[in-house]
Amino acid sequence: MKKLFQVMLALVLAASMTACTSTPSNTPSETTGDQGISGTFEGTGSGKGGEIKVSVTLENSKITAIEVTKHNESDIISEAMDMLAEEMITKNSTNVDSISGATLTSAGFKVAVGDAIDQSGATLVENEVAAHQPTAVEETYDVVIIGAGGAGMAAAITAAENGASVAVVEKLKMAAGSTLLSGAEMAAPGNWLQEEGEDSPEQLIEDMLVGGGNIADVDLVTTLANNALDAAEWLRDDIQVEWEDELMHFGGHSITRSLVPVGATGEEVMMKLRTKAEELGVVFYYDTKAESILMEEGKAVGVSGANTEGNGDTLTLHANNGVILATGGFGSSVEMREKYNPAYGEGYKSTDSVGSTGDGIVMAEAVGANLVDMEYIQTYPYCDPISGGLLYIDDARLYGHSIIVNKEGKRFVSELDTRDVMSNAILEQTGQVCYELIDSTAWASDKIEENHGGEVEYMFAMNQLVKADTLQEAAEFFGIDAAALEETVNNYNSYVESGVDEEFGRGSLNGKIETAPYYIVVATPAVHHTMGGVQINTEAQVIDTEGNVIDNLYAAGEVTGGIHGTNRLGSCAIADIMVFGRIAGANAAANK
Repeated sequence: MKKLFQVMLALVLAASMTACTSTPSNTPSETTGDQGISGTFEGTGSGKGGEIKVSVTLENSKITAIEVTKHNESDIISEAMDMLAEEMITKNSTNVDSISGATLTSAGFKVAVGDAIDQSGATLVENEVAAHQPTAVEETYDVVIIGAGGAGMAAAITAAENGASVAVVEKLKMAAGSTLLSGAEMAAPGNWLQEEGEDSPEQLIEDMLVGGGNIADVDLVTTLANNALDAAEWLRDDIQVEWEDELMHFGGHSITRSLVPVGATGEEVMMKLRTKAEELGVVFYYDTKAESILMEEGKAVGVSGANTEGNGDTLTLHANNGVILATGGFGSSVEMREKYNPAYGEGYKSTDSVGSTGDGIVMAEAVGANLVDMEYIQTYPYCDPISGGLLYIDDARLYGHSIIVNKEGKRFVSELDTRDVMSNAILEQTGQVCYELIDSTAWASDKIEENHGGEVEYMFAMNQLVKADTLQEAAEFFGIDAAALEETVNNYNSYVESGVDEEFGRGSLNGKIETAPYYIVVATPAVHHTMGGVQINTEAQVIDTEGNVIDNLYAAGEVTGGIHGTNRLGSCAIADIMVFGRIAGANAAANK
């Protein structure tokens, strides 16, 4: 039911933004009788990245080609459109299932193709497709990894670079995970953009422990902090990830230390990781849901699974050296959220991948793994009130260039406090929303339109973002108290001049809000990260309920618990998945 709701919501959103004013790109052939309509026709829809345009070729009312002529979706997510196009051509129908993990893109693409068909006037007759014949695949590798997100990719590449044969099982149709949906900023103390000696692993350890309520496993936090810079340099030098030349400052960090990938989204990191993995010969089994960890004499020896859509295909992969869990958290499972902390149930949307439903945690628990910190669930403060998606427009705040206010036009929390503090503060405001104010200087310098043009287009279309020549005009669009807002801005600008935030003690005051036009975006919290999961040690080995290592079973990333305590600091997730993904991959490869 939840999946159906997501698809229906995506279709409504896409349809609401679709401009069905397309015209044929050429005149269709005049045909009569059973010959049908031939020609090439254009159609328009809208995905998460904004407008999608397609060119559809018909021959006698049969779809022979579909070309995407315009889109702003990420390269990985845009692959969903190729998959849909292939199925539409095979079936001669637009009645195909959306691609999980790319719901909005799928919806927008289907609307665009449907628009083109409507422009043609053709009536499509669906082809009969031969019934699928189920297959049973059984193979053996050195290392088998469950999950093709950031942690799984880091583990796969490292294991392959250490001489292991590697297979990755992924229930979605593409490599993505929550890493792709994130900004992929990475905490790395002592990085190449910092002054020598201004930061250290010890400072990051202290920040993470305090930010997580001082309950995290100190050994795990220490391992993360001591290896974060090496992991960032590995991404830069081995994986060829490009980084921006400016750092971000996330709440709870005592210093500005977080690296930002080019484009300020997870696409740069995930595309480069996938390319490297494929170059190394890593084998991917997509559209396959792992169902159980195979055990023999207390050791993990493989993985069994089946086609995600239930077409009868089965998969059994034997692992000579080890199995690595990298399945992410459970932020997209309302059922699991309600089980472990009812406060985060149906009332919250989620920023996470649709694949983050706790599968790895359930499989690990079934073979005796211990679970820790399961009740700790984090929300991200600044998300789309309609879809729950993470808002990249919020980069301006992380660069220290914006403020947030309530309906009354007043600031109510430090914009750089920890995520739990900010989220709770927002939920206490009128309408349980906040409004982020950005001036045109920050808008340009932080590359908001350049990096996130599709999101900007989407938010404008949904009336969740306004651009105005005056503060008063911007405030009136959302019904914000304009006089109070102007007073708030004047006070804030005086704090920038003095270098001291007299109201909330914010540490990063990098520019006044004074240059028109002004932008205001509305936002609300959504579930973003689950801190609990499978217990591991510093070697990424899974620990059972008796405190013993489960032989040959490793875990990395959000599927694990104990690293972030009650609250994860921003940009520490990428450090986490890269550090422990690499440790898991290296140890599994060496486990002869």
